[in-house]
Amino acid sequence: MQFNARWAIVVAMTSTLQVCAQQGKTVLRPDPALLQQISRNLEFAGAQYRVLAKNVPEDSLPETWEQGKLRATTARNWVSGFYPGTLLYLYRATGDTALYEAGLAKLKVLGPVKTIDSHDIGFMMYCSFGNAYKIHPDAAFKQVLLTSAQSLIKRFNPTVGCTMSWNSKPGEFRVIIDNMMNLELLMWATKVTGDSVYARVAITHANTTLKNHFRPDGSSFHLVNYDPSTGAVIKKHTVQGYADHSAWARGQAWGLYGFTMMYRETGDQRYLDQANRIAAFILGHPNLPADKVPYWDFNSPGIPNAYRDASAGAICAAALVELAGYAERAAATRYLHAAETIIRTLSSNRFTVPYGGRGGFILDHSTGHLPKGTMIDVPLTYADYYYVEAMLRYRALSAPRLLQ
Repeated sequence: MQFNARWAIVVAMTSTLQVCAQQGKTVLRPDPALLQQISRNLEFAGAQYRVLAKNVPEDSLPETWEQGKLRATTARNWVSGFYPGTLLYLYRATGDTALYEAGLAKLKVLGPVKTIDSHDIGFMMYCSFGNAYKIHPDAAFKQVLLTSAQSLIKRFNPTVGCTMSWNSKPGEFRVIIDNMMNLELLMWATKVTGDSVYARVAITHANTTLKNHFRPDGSSFHLVNYDPSTGAVIKKHTVQGYADHSAWARGQAWGLYGFTMMYRETGDQRYLDQANRIAAFILGHPNLPADKVPYWDFNSPGIPNAYRDASAGAICAAALVELAGYAERAAATRYLHAAETIIRTLSSNRFTVPYGGRGGFILDHSTGHLPKGTMIDVPLTYADYYYVEAMLRYRALSAPRLLQ
């Protein structure tokens, strides 16, 4: 790929922008009572995952628990990185080396996926090998991640300005809001190599998504279909939500998390503004329950008797803790309080599985793909991942070294 000279400054700017973003952070004061609860939650989560580890086949990864049995999947599934990533998070939280060894064992299963042709390779590899690299910056982990980043940018179309989601029919180029989450792998790759190609792809994708995925109220379509030869928008859809005009809850969460992360990585005010707009939509929506864990779609028929999505709540909580650190004081307070409410709600008997239950998953009551009729009101591996991440981020407010 050839890029013009202005992208060469991305590498030089990245560290400076991150420092500026950190210097502008609002000082956040965590609730001591919630910190104590989180410590208990993390110990419990570690115990649950020791149970789950006994149920997972050696060559597979867990996806959910339904109809009384584990639903396992292969390393090629988009969710494959969350289980080892959660194990490694829980090792950092508890110091339990058994969790660390279990996580490393699953990295061996995941390793060959570094060359997969999938837009979800960021989920798969950065949430797993990325967490391992943060614990121990091993050269082998680094190489797997760099190969994964190289695999991801092959899906980039400079005419569209995005990486392609799923696979597309001739004359189509599909992009889902979830793709924002895979950009963190690319930003990391530029930081560790000095090669601006990865950041250029990530920033261009974020800018195109910012332009085309969002409605005036700050909500997001799930999928935008482009013409690959012209970059023109063909149609906007909401595949996993209630309807094209609706706001699928997990899609809103992906956008909130993704643009918050891109602000952290670039310092671009447009990304912070967009994260604030998404947060305003979510937190101000009349259909958001008081406990802040959303229904599976903000426009779902049957509210308040519609299914909840614990995974969307967990992703929002993780994003809001970080976003609170970049926002002005009033917004920061609102974001942090919302994240606290979500964590407390997910930690209650309403959503947390009893010890040993549901095969060892931590959270219940997530919604995978309701229109397709799959994984409805069940535990999901990514709900656990972002719940643990949200708690670690909150705990780090009192001691940042805990998340380094």
